[in-house]
Amino acid sequence: MTDTFSLIAEVGAPIAGALLAGAFVFIIMRQIMGGVVNQINTLKGFTESLITRVKTINNDMIRLDTSVSSALGLAPDLDRLSRTENFVEDGTIDARRD
Repeated sequence: MTDTFSLIAEVGAPIAGALLAGAFVFIIMRQIMGGVVNQINTLKGFTESLITRVKTINNDMIRLDTSVSSALGLAPDLDRLSRTENFVEDGTIDARRD
C-alpha cells in the first residue's frame, strides 16, 4: 500500500493511473489470448481427427470398390489402386493393410 502512494508521489497521479490501466489491459489481453490458444488447440484436434477419418474412409472406399468390381466380374482399376495405396500427404505412409 505504501508502494502505491510512493509511486503516486514520485510520478504523479495521471502517470500512476496510466500505469495501472496498462497493467489492467495487459492482464485482460493475457486472459483473452490464453482462451484463443485453447480454442485453436481444440480446433487443431478436430481437424486432425477429421483427417484421420478421411484417410480411413478412403481406404474403405477402395476396399468397397475392389469388392464390387470383383463381384461384378470386372477387373479393378490397378492404376488407381496403386496410386492410393501408399499415398503420402503429410510425410507418413499408411502402413495398414486391410
